[in-house]
Amino acid sequence: MNFFSGIIWRLGIKSLALHPMRSLLTILGIFIGIASVVWLLAIGEGISLQIQKQIEALGTNNVIVRSEKPIEENSLDTSSMAIYGITRDDYAALMKTIPTITAGLRIRDVERELHYKDKDLAIHLVGCTSEYAEVMKLSIAEGRFFIEQDIRSANNYCVLSYELSKYLFPLESALGKQIRVRDIPYEVIGTLQKRESTSAIGSSMAAQDFSDDVYIPIETFWRRIGDWTMIRSAGERRNEIVQISQITFQIDQIDNVINTADAIKGIMQTRHAKDDYVIITPLELLEQAKTTRLMFMMFMGLIAAISLMVGGIGIMNIMLATVTERTREIGIRRALGAKKRDIIVQFLVETVVLSAVGGLTGILGGLLCPTIVTIIRDFAIQSFPNLILDLPQTVRETSPIIVPASIPLAFTISIAVGISFGIYPAIRAASLDPIEALRHE
Repeated sequence: MNFFSGIIWRLGIKSLALHPMRSLLTILGIFIGIASVVWLLAIGEGISLQIQKQIEALGTNNVIVRSEKPIEENSLDTSSMAIYGITRDDYAALMKTIPTITAGLRIRDVERELHYKDKDLAIHLVGCTSEYAEVMKLSIAEGRFFIEQDIRSANNYCVLSYELSKYLFPLESALGKQIRVRDIPYEVIGTLQKRESTSAIGSSMAAQDFSDDVYIPIETFWRRIGDWTMIRSAGERRNEIVQISQITFQIDQIDNVINTADAIKGIMQTRHAKDDYVIITPLELLEQAKTTRLMFMMFMGLIAAISLMVGGIGIMNIMLATVTERTREIGIRRALGAKKRDIIVQFLVETVVLSAVGGLTGILGGLLCPTIVTIIRDFAIQSFPNLILDLPQTVRETSPIIVPASIPLAFTISIAVGISFGIYPAIRAASLDPIEALRHE
């Protein structure tokens, strides 16, 4: 009998319909396995793309150099002065020596206290240049950001984050108002639109929260605040001198990024006797993220394969039980002239029907992944807001993305599982002795 014969398929479906609960439970095992394939790959894709977007936001044409406090500096007593990090001379030397660098975005940041009327709060004070808003994807809500004239003149201007502007000036415009930071007045010339925080990337880039930022021209920072800061923590006071917190170098061509990063590293090594800086290359991080994505997807696929294995074992178990129950039927068919091949085809058709139905329903369940995850997340945010806010931003904001290739892959796997786990019961059924099968009660 031909595998593709309509008669054999009708007979197989009729046999499965005689035991609907058993068939449904078998289909459920395949459904869970196939849905797991689509779900896990979709979740993995969503997380991977979220991380890649955060790295791309740093600029694949950029090389970032950050000041980093050496471990040995932490052991100094509270009366000592810790001097570390990038200097203005480093910046001048790098800009002069490396021709592939087209621009260098310098920032200097510290934690300070802001005062406005009766409101006092801790802020993140950032001294920066006029290009900072464009590089960091900051959008102006009202007023303007700094221009070169503000930088050169070291004007006492500031730009407020969205959250700070709403807190300090809930019912009025912030423009033209004066705030004070360590008794130094700053005129507000602009406010920003809401900017979501960024998650930590690897061990080099810490998470960045823009909600408490106050931006001032970097020359203003150096003149009014200087390089010396006092860090208070756990009842102790530590003195530090840092000239530049970070420089983001923009490279002329993406092909020159890696070589330029190596050149920057070589020059910095000759100028610094200790490791008080770190060099971050977003392009390298992006390539690492893509490699990690492939490994992550393979790992997710492995987990889903285990679920499919369980479903396949369920098919084998049910079909073996079916062979035992239908021993007399098999004997009669063999006595009427059915060949071993016909018996094998009959049982294989039944397993393929089970796995195909389970695969199709599993794919439909998998396609609902983004919708279901969104519903669950919205419910969790409403029910447990504090718990959800404590989760990393990547977890809170990532949405599953269906991988197109997972659909045909999942269906093919479901059919393969049905055939693989159904072949043994089919061969066992075909191997029964017709005479013994007819005697079976």
